[in-house]
Amino acid sequence: MDVTLDPLAAPPVEPAVIEKTSRRSGGRAGRVAVRTAPLAENLRPIRPGMSGGQYSPLTDANLLRIHEAALDALETIGLSQAPASGIEIMTGAGAVLGDDGRLRFPRALVEDMLAVANKNVVLFGRDSAYDLDLSGTRVHYGTAGAAVHVVDVETRSYRDSTARDLFDAARITHALENVHFFQRAMVCRDVTDNFEMDINTLYACCGGTTKHVGTSFSDPSHVAGCMGMLHMIAGGEDVWRARPFVSNSNCFVVPPMKFAEESCITMEHCIRAGMPVLLLSAGQAGATAPAPLATAIVQAVAECLAGVVYVNAMAPGHPAVFGTWPFLSDLRTGAMSGGSGEQALLSAGCAQMHRFYGLPGGAAAGIADAKLPDMQAGWEQAISNTMAGLSGLNMVYEAVGMHASLLGFCMESLVLGDDLLGQVLRCVRGIDVTEDSVSIEAMRQVCLEGPGHYLGHPQTLSLMQREYVYPAVADRTSPKEWVEIGKPDLIQKAIARKNRILEQSTSPLFDPALDAAIRAAFNIYV
Repeated sequence: MDVTLDPLAAPPVEPAVIEKTSRRSGGRAGRVAVRTAPLAENLRPIRPGMSGGQYSPLTDANLLRIHEAALDALETIGLSQAPASGIEIMTGAGAVLGDDGRLRFPRALVEDMLAVANKNVVLFGRDSAYDLDLSGTRVHYGTAGAAVHVVDVETRSYRDSTARDLFDAARITHALENVHFFQRAMVCRDVTDNFEMDINTLYACCGGTTKHVGTSFSDPSHVAGCMGMLHMIAGGEDVWRARPFVSNSNCFVVPPMKFAEESCITMEHCIRAGMPVLLLSAGQAGATAPAPLATAIVQAVAECLAGVVYVNAMAPGHPAVFGTWPFLSDLRTGAMSGGSGEQALLSAGCAQMHRFYGLPGGAAAGIADAKLPDMQAGWEQAISNTMAGLSGLNMVYEAVGMHASLLGFCMESLVLGDDLLGQVLRCVRGIDVTEDSVSIEAMRQVCLEGPGHYLGHPQTLSLMQREYVYPAVADRTSPKEWVEIGKPDLIQKAIARKNRILEQSTSPLFDPALDAAIRAAFNIYV
């Protein structure tokens, strides 16, 4: 008999088994009702914010050596090119401006700023159901990046990304349970004015999802106007400041060991406006960061510690994510290699450094060098996402959708990524060992009293939703069933799910009156 367990249908068992289990548990209808009833959040097999930390590529001694090397780099090398406002803020706290124009950071200053840094950050969603608790080793997956192309899987080609594409990606993300936040993944290349591009980026992101949103600003002068729109969406500045649902992804440094002046000024504006910030250091090992993986982490940690000093000297305890994002070079060509095993190790090592400091941390994983969602993309995305989650990384950015080493974003890959992350999150959850889970009572019943298998046992049925994760798109049919249903291709199924999501509603997730007011105030392209 060809037996396939389908989570949406009763398990096929022999008639004698059906008769016996029907008496025990109320029959097929009762089993299906129990199995399909909505689960409480704490009973779901996977959910946002589950704790990782089971994997540690660095020993305790390694962590301490990296920490000491980072402090040494800050004290003796320092960072150059801080804006005048940043120099005033950081020297006021104890940083030292040298004759060479570099800011250096005494060990005591770094330790003082770490002591006042916010270690229990919550990144809010517009809907509180999507709030992200970044304490401890809680893990969340989401998008990010600045892809300039959209991958068209049907024509196997790349085209320029648009504001509409960004809006659609946000809408798809909103429907995916295992993608927990939406950071701007594409550049709106159809919007030529930079201020209007920043406005339309925010509109597309917030209009598509009520999950937490991350964005960047192309110029410091744009922050005020964009905050005006965010206040409109929130329902007032006070409401916004109580629950800021957008964070600023800020490349405040240009590795190696230089501040990015305009980005620093943007960060200052965002802090004053009550917006959480991602302190993003994105060196590339072998190019703008040292080639050894350990030293690449040292540089990223040093740069982000400088950011911790900057933020907390300005506004003690302001919500900030420690964004060590070192990338990899293929040393044969110098090209970025985001899908490499070395990249996975870097992100996992950075997660350990976040844990070492007790700071909320984020890094990149899930980047595919592959140009299309194929087998190469699958292993590249799975390895780094799994290692990042197991290492307890709080915010896993660029986890889904990114191809061609961040140059292309694929909607179908975003959909497939939801299934992939479901399996990754199940690995993060791990194996529950409790008195109930290791009880041999079910074994005794099946072996001594029952049919000799567990298919219809109440324990099996009760755990089908609470212990096991089922893909929405991936195929688990037998070869015979696969032929009978038309030999569906994985990409075709992803296209179909994408289209179903996008066909449900084309309206932004704003009240119509609010949407009209935003459109009256700004030039909206979507």
